[in-house]
Amino acid sequence: MFGGGGGGLDPRKMEQMMKQMGIDTEELDATEIVIRTPEKELVFSDADVTVINAQGQQTYQIVGEPETREAGSGSDAGEDTAIEDADIPADDIEIVAMRTGASEDDAREALEEADGDLATAVEKLEAEPK
Repeated sequence: MFGGGGGGLDPRKMEQMMKQMGIDTEELDATEIVIRTPEKELVFSDADVTVINAQGQQTYQIVGEPETREAGSGSDAGEDTAIEDADIPADDIEIVAMRTGASEDDAREALEEADGDLATAVEKLEAEPK
């Protein structure tokens, strides 16, 4: 498309050519991207996202390695979905334990009762007498 080989094209020249054709690119500072299908969720935690705007149409390019989960197992699952121990991220347990001064076991239990909601778990633990 852009002449001989294309593999050795200077990224700055490529960007200039794209601008001349009316194509703008922008890096998006995304912390997490989730793609949901009926069967599974693809979760990109450390991905590079580029927004490409060409002729008024935006295209998102995601570069990274996703973690695959069963559909409905993420933190945005419905309220009726029970969260098992393995589904509560260790980081969430640590955050709740540090914020409240509770043990990790108590933090995990509070998160399970709160269906993984950090704020609700913290409120529950802070309301309990120590």
